Amino acid sequence: MKKAIQLKDFLTYHYLSNVQASPDGTTLACVVAQANENDNTYTSTLALLSEKKVLPLTGYGKERMYVWEDNTHILFASLRDKADIEAAQNGEERTCFYRISTQGGEAQKAFTLPLTVTSIQKLDDTRFVFTANYDLHYSSMYQSNDVEKQRLLKAKKENADYEVFDELPFYGNGAGFINKTRNSLFMYDCKNEAITRISEENFQVGGYAIDEKKEKLYYFGEAYVQKPKNKDTVCVYDFKRQVTHVLLPAKEYAIRFLAEWQGELLVVASTQREYGMNENAKFYLLDKASGEMKLFADYEDAIGSSVGSDCRYGGGKSIKVWKDAVYFISTLTHRSVLRRLDAQGMISTVYEGSGSVDDFDVTKDKLFFVGMQEGKLQECYCCDLLGNDVRQLSTWNEEIFVDKDVRPYVELAFENDGVSLCGWVLEPKDYDPKKTYPAILDIHGGPKTVYGKVFYHEMQLWANMGYFVFFMNPRGGDGYGNRFADLRGAYGTFDYEDLMKFTDCVLEKYPAIDQQRVGVTGGSYGGFMTNWIIGHTNRFAAAASQRSISNWISFAYTSDIGNFFALDQQGGNIWEDHEKLWWHSPLKYAQNVKTPTLFIHSDEDYRCPLSEGYQMYSALCDLGIETRMCMFHGENHELSRSGKPRHRVRRLEEITNWFEKHLK
Repeated sequence: MKKAIQLKDFLTYHYLSNVQASPDGTTLACVVAQANENDNTYTSTLALLSEKKVLPLTGYGKERMYVWEDNTHILFASLRDKADIEAAQNGEERTCFYRISTQGGEAQKAFTLPLTVTSIQKLDDTRFVFTANYDLHYSSMYQSNDVEKQRLLKAKKENADYEVFDELPFYGNGAGFINKTRNSLFMYDCKNEAITRISEENFQVGGYAIDEKKEKLYYFGEAYVQKPKNKDTVCVYDFKRQVTHVLLPAKEYAIRFLAEWQGELLVVASTQREYGMNENAKFYLLDKASGEMKLFADYEDAIGSSVGSDCRYGGGKSIKVWKDAVYFISTLTHRSVLRRLDAQGMISTVYEGSGSVDDFDVTKDKLFFVGMQEGKLQECYCCDLLGNDVRQLSTWNEEIFVDKDVRPYVELAFENDGVSLCGWVLEPKDYDPKKTYPAILDIHGGPKTVYGKVFYHEMQLWANMGYFVFFMNPRGGDGYGNRFADLRGAYGTFDYEDLMKFTDCVLEKYPAIDQQRVGVTGGSYGGFMTNWIIGHTNRFAAAASQRSISNWISFAYTSDIGNFFALDQQGGNIWEDHEKLWWHSPLKYAQNVKTPTLFIHSDEDYRCPLSEGYQMYSALCDLGIETRMCMFHGENHELSRSGKPRHRVRRLEEITNWFEKHLK
């Protein structure tokens, strides 16, 4: 008999990200992370993979950003030397890069950049292009003399207790206070240790690409003084002449990606005219001479993976141009796949598994990718460019579930309001139809994400503890095109009805579920929906609302995205459409609540601010409803996925204990 999955098992999982193939395509590098409960952090190291073996490359435990220097050497960022650590603690910005051979040996410091580097690409043998998080008040010390540098350091320390705002957004989830900071673009020359600024100071860089001849750099983003308009400019920088000119002004497009392709620029962008800010991007070609933008390939589905899981840490790429094709990850129904766009504008699926593709790279004859197969954790895989000969390269997580009871996914298709919908049920461990069981409805965030058949630790934990766990993709989510995902002005209407109809279908299919012992939980949009549900029905015996929205009026000017997200998603502003925003706010219906409700929130959640949880909790407390709130210091909107390990344990304990108290 297999053992039950335990609450702390996620501490043993390996999380894979940032796969990059060597220039000759023979070796794959990957970041491997793991939770460290003792230090309450994550260790991350670099590893090498080939078709024959997997080798650890670094062991310091803090390596995440890296770039291939040549076929046998990697440069990676790490703060190791005592002097560098002390300088950083003193307020100096610095990113140290170390060189390590893939053939073995110790890493040696290659160079130090006096800025907070966020990405780096090799230009040629001596030059690198990089982005850095640039503070307009203090980061200029990278080019200052000692006297000016000390003046700036002193001012930085004196002002550390204050935050002064004159921009929107003034903070960002996971980034902290960002007033007067920009993601800036630079070039570094190792020969003379010179740093050249490329983007202007007020320009927020969204992405960049070096041309094939290494003569020009294309980049996109937006220059702003008080607030961005969320429309991107495309610029081109000439390395030889050291001049920049605008290729496409910021008027119409929100850009996701660009790269040189077929003599033009491939631009992945959305006009947002038809479906608002959540409109899926399309493929455009931008003429490098005229600046004319033409639609190359219309695309209805989402580019990138929207398949949720609480078993990832770190990111990677969603699109890459290779030779005569563009390879990209796309979310189709409840899975993410690898697709290919050819020079004729035809799109085909290269690899389609049962779970998700989380990251990838492409070489002359192979595709490498990080994937989550059904019921499994992440591993690295490879296949040929047609998607054939799929092979698993790594076994980091292979042994973890050998003796554990991973509950299978029981698919449940149904129809609501004439729309075909789909969800899944995890039956409890040792399920006996003759017995009765409690159940939990779990609602995803977004709302433009999807549930699929990938491993979700919290769901598997609850199923192993004797709960039915059921979850679905209501309208408003990803995977079925723009029209399906369009929830603007309708939050709490047909999406709520989809979830209630799904609950009815689950209860009908499984008479073993005790209808008096069903709970509901969800985070972000799922938290909003949990708040909405408890104000509109008493069918749930307990609820756990996480990182939620309770009041669209307060959200509009407290969230880091509130000033445009609330307007776009609710179809109105707080002055002219006050009643509409209030109608869609769960707080309006708090007087109807009878359900015992737990609230989980973090004090650095700037996406769905802490005040949203406070309001709903305070209302229920004032109304005499059984309620509890657990607030996490130093965490943000990503608590459940990348929060400190001990905090993730406590979060899961809080929710699980709440359901154990009220459903068993």
